[in-house]
Amino acid sequence: MPQHTRHRIAVIGGGANDEHAVSLASAAGVTRAVRTLRHTAVPLTIDEDGTWRDEQDVALPAHCAVELLTGCDVAFPVLHGARGEDGSIAGLLELCGVPFAGSPVRAGALGMDKHATKLLAASLGIATASARLIGSGSGSGPDVVTDGLTPPFVVKPASSGSSNGVFVVAEPDGVVDAVDRARAFGDPVLIEEYVTGREIDVAVFRDRRGGLRVGATLEISVAPGDVFGATEKYDGSARFTVPAPIGAADEAAVRSAATRLYDALGCAGVARFDFFLTAEGPVLNEVNTTPGMTELSQVPLMYAATGLDYTGLIAELLDAAQPPAQDEEQETARRSTAPSESGPAA
Repeated sequence: MPQHTRHRIAVIGGGANDEHAVSLASAAGVTRAVRTLRHTAVPLTIDEDGTWRDEQDVALPAHCAVELLTGCDVAFPVLHGARGEDGSIAGLLELCGVPFAGSPVRAGALGMDKHATKLLAASLGIATASARLIGSGSGSGPDVVTDGLTPPFVVKPASSGSSNGVFVVAEPDGVVDAVDRARAFGDPVLIEEYVTGREIDVAVFRDRRGGLRVGATLEISVAPGDVFGATEKYDGSARFTVPAPIGAADEAAVRSAATRLYDALGCAGVARFDFFLTAEGPVLNEVNTTPGMTELSQVPLMYAATGLDYTGLIAELLDAAQPPAQDEEQETARRSTAPSESGPAA
């Protein structure tokens, strides 16, 4: 996306889920970067009840939100979690014909489903924690079994983010209660063996030239026997080390697993891959196709360590999302039907 050309960029944040506040913070950061790049930002927020709102906090009927979207050159969705990251917003944008910085429907849906991600990783020879899926049709009590799994366990929704609904259980007799609590955040539920290892994350995006750009690895410091939970993620207490102090062989293994998963899932835009680094090598924890994007989030820190600052990262992602030059007549016709610009100029 040429920097001398001014574009209209829809930045979509919020979302009708329990990651609403986190998404608002990501959207605010992206909006600032878009305006620093001298493009016109068109912020749109989805309330927790599903209502669309413009920058002036005016509620918009769905068809008005679509009109605003189709009047933009590119969309930058930062909707974390259900009804957003899971492919929902990608489907809407694809149907509207709006290019966007992010993964398509298939990658979002697979990446959000931790059980499906495990199956795909296994097909690539990438290790994951041994687990059992407790389906949404299952009850509790005797229906929740841990046969073949060794405690301690991690119990979590199969499709949720920001570590919401994640519980560490020391013994089998605590699993039933943990499953019931996890179901409040999403169904079905995964029971996994607890993996002892260093938490190492890495991000990947494909640039406009088709090359994969891998960020520096990042290590998260977590107390033994604990998990990197929602509180630690957002209260400033988490300790990140970038680049992660790991050996060359481990670095290569993490980067290889991440890039293979990126391609196998069919990702676009930037995705974050979270691993546990064990004595046997990396073990995949989860994939985030719409990772946190504040200036202090993990992904921007990873790329800053490679020399690509926050605004530069947003510019690269917008550049990669922009389609090849369109037929001038078609572009003129599309823009002539777009609504007039509203709200303050960038």
